[in-house]
Formats: sequence, C-alpha cells, structure tokens
Amino acid sequence: MRNNIHTKILLSIAAILEIIALESLLIADNQTIDIPIESYTLSNGLRVVLSPNHFSQTVAVAVYYNAGSKYETEGKSGIAHLVEHMMFQGSKNVEKLGFFKIISASGGSFNGTTTEDYTNYYEALPSNMLEIALYLESDRMKSLKIEEENFENQRMVVLEEKMSGLENEPYEQSIIEINKLAYDGFWQYAHPIIGENQDIENAKSDWVMDFLEKFYDPSNAVLVVSGDFELEKTKNLIDKYFGNIPSKKQKIITNIQTSDQGDSTIQPGFRKKIITDKYAPLPALHIAYNIPPMRSPDYYPLKLVAIALGDGESSRFFQKLIKKERSVQEMYVDIDGKAGPDIFWIFVILSGKNSISSVTEKIDDEISSIAEKGLKQEELIKVKNRIKMKYISAINDNLKMALMLGKYELLWQDASLVKNEISRYFAVKNEDIVLSTKKYLKKDNRAIVEVIPAEKNSD
Repeated sequence: MRNNIHTKILLSIAAILEIIALESLLIADNQTIDIPIESYTLSNGLRVVLSPNHFSQTVAVAVYYNAGSKYETEGKSGIAHLVEHMMFQGSKNVEKLGFFKIISASGGSFNGTTTEDYTNYYEALPSNMLEIALYLESDRMKSLKIEEENFENQRMVVLEEKMSGLENEPYEQSIIEINKLAYDGFWQYAHPIIGENQDIENAKSDWVMDFLEKFYDPSNAVLVVSGDFELEKTKNLIDKYFGNIPSKKQKIITNIQTSDQGDSTIQPGFRKKIITDKYAPLPALHIAYNIPPMRSPDYYPLKLVAIALGDGESSRFFQKLIKKERSVQEMYVDIDGKAGPDIFWIFVILSGKNSISSVTEKIDDEISSIAEKGLKQEELIKVKNRIKMKYISAINDNLKMALMLGKYELLWQDASLVKNEISRYFAVKNEDIVLSTKKYLKKDNRAIVEVIPAEKNSD
C-alpha cells in the first residue's frame, strides 16, 4: 500500500511539473505560445511544417489536402469522403489493409477526416516509427491504387454508413437539415459531407480518379511532423520519401469560399423547419446563426460567447436549463471553425418538461442579456482561461498540435499563426462581445430546426 501511495505521489508531482513546463511556453504579457515551428516548401510544392519537442517518445504525422467537400460539384456530392475511404485501400507498395496492419503493429493509431474545407490523414506512434509513417503517406500520395472492386466495395460501405447508420440514429437527420437550412443558397457548405444518397448510388470510379487528379497533388498539400524527432534527420527522410513525387505544379487552390454576393459571411434571414424523427425519444432544437469565417475579427468574441453559454457545467445554459430548470437534458454550443462562411450553433435535447417554444425563449433571453450587458468580468476571465487551457492541452499532445498546425498552414498559409491565437482571444473586450452578439446572434439571422418524436405533434 505504501509503495502504491508513493508511486501516486511521484506521478502527481510529475504531472504538476509537466503543467508548469507547459505553461512556461506561454509568454505572460501577450499570451503567445512559444513553440518551435519550422516551415519550408519542397521543389514539388509540398509545404512542410516541423514542430519538434521531447515531452514524450512519440511523434505525430499529418497530411492535409485542399480536398474538402466544398470542391465537389453538384450531382457528385460525397466524392471527397469516398476518396478518403479509398486512401486506405492500398497503394503501389502497400497492400490492401497494409496501412492498418503496419500502424497497428507499431502500437500507433491513425485515421482520416473529411470536412468541407479539407481532407486530412494522420498517425500518432512511437518516435522510432516515424520513417514508417512517412513512407506510408508518401506511397499513397504518389501511387494510390484505384481498383474497380475496391471502389465498389467502399461505395457500398459509404452508402450503408449513411442509410443504415446516420439516417437511423436519433437526431442525425436533423443535423443534416440544419446545415442545409443554415447555408441556404451556398451549396458548398449546405450539402452533406457524406453525400446525397442518389449521388453515392450513381458514383463511378472515374469520379474518384478525376478528384484525385485535381486535388491530390503535393502542391496542394501540407505535411506536418510534431513530437520527438531529430530535425535534420527528419528533413532528409521527408526529402527521400516526398521530394521525388511529381507535381502538376498547379496553383494552390483558394480556400476561402464566398457567397454569390461576394461576401464571406452569408445572412439569408430567418428560416425554420419542423421535422419528425421516429428514432428520437425526446424533442430537440437546433439553432444556427450565420457568422464570419474563423479568424475574422468577430470570430474571437463569438467563440468566447459560445464557451460562456455552453462549455462545461459552469456555463449559462447548463446552470439554467439543465441544473436549475431541468427543461433540457443535453446541450451543445459551438462554432464550426470554417475557412468560409461559418455558423454559431446551439443544439439542445429537451427533458420533456417544457415545450420547444418555451426553451427557445429561454435561449433567446440569455443571448439578449449578453447582447445588452456582455459577460460579467469574472465570466470573461474564466472563458479566456478555458481557451488558454485548451491550447496548453494541444501543446502536450503531439497529434492535436500536428492537426492544428496543418489546418493553419493549409487554410491560412502560415502555421506559425497558432502562436498568437491566445493573444487574440485575450485582446477581446466586453464591448467587442456586445457588438458581435448584437450583429450576428439575432433572430433574423438564424435557421431553426425543431425535432418532434414521431408520436408527438409540434407545439
């Protein structure tokens, strides 16, 4: 018992020392993250971002492609996500399922994600396996196998995922509907990332080939390595595995999509839809406000408002709607963080004790209060510190750091921007919060989807 207690004490001390070390990476005066970031570009146009640290004997590798669903064409939705599936189906020197076997055998983890703005692939593994990860990523970048049998298999996997998975889960269809309603008239973000059923059913392997040819080029990608590695050795490995990948030398695709009106913020007015969900046990409510893209000046105060309203048990909605009134069972508030027109969204599942209209009114009252008075001083300090702790958490996680650096390099052409992000939040004043809330979180700038269980009627 004494040995166990002694061990726990040592672990606790180690954890405290690690937090102190991480917080020392923040320069107190302006809340800048002091982390090593080196960026350069290979002759084929591949952008490389390296961030070495030696907190643990692990490393993360991430590859970002300018290949999000916003680059699809109408009638071919879901192709970006389908290509993501194909990227795990084998390449010239790696057999089908070989990627899974090699990374898993090394004790690592991996995945891929398709968003509206990009598709990324990433691995977290022991640092002595870095060369393996670079080899695997480079092989599928230059020689992905597109075989008709594999394509058809993955097309059916995606179709099954959508029809038997997403569409048969409670509230999933309403998530698709609020996105369509929020981005009404802006198809790039309005259509579902996974694709429309008809488009997936009609998909051809030629569509995959065309998408790969256009978007999966080293000049349209970013490679990130974060963690425990030797800088010069890693540069040599990157040159060895990626330097000889041919490029079509295409121009880097513009990331920030704009609406037909030429503005990166769309405000299509008030929209509302009521849907019946046979899988939903309780009524639910989605509210989505149209706001500017991530990293625009108004984004930062609005992100702080989202945290104040719905992040954690001390948030306003939790304290009022869940703890005090018990009118809501679950609630989520956040901002998507897109490079183009964005949304500030609220999702609540009602407890059954209040009507949807009543809960909507309570939500409106809380937002109106912020639009009039802003946040209390202690509340403002708290939400800023929550942002700070999230960045500290990212610094201590090689994969989180790699993903953050990759996103910033791809979408804003500068990974080092992450160093100053905390300072932009800390620079927000209460008057900024009031102005941004009044400007964007208003009733004539939102979409609403009410979810009614099949056996109930709308109020």
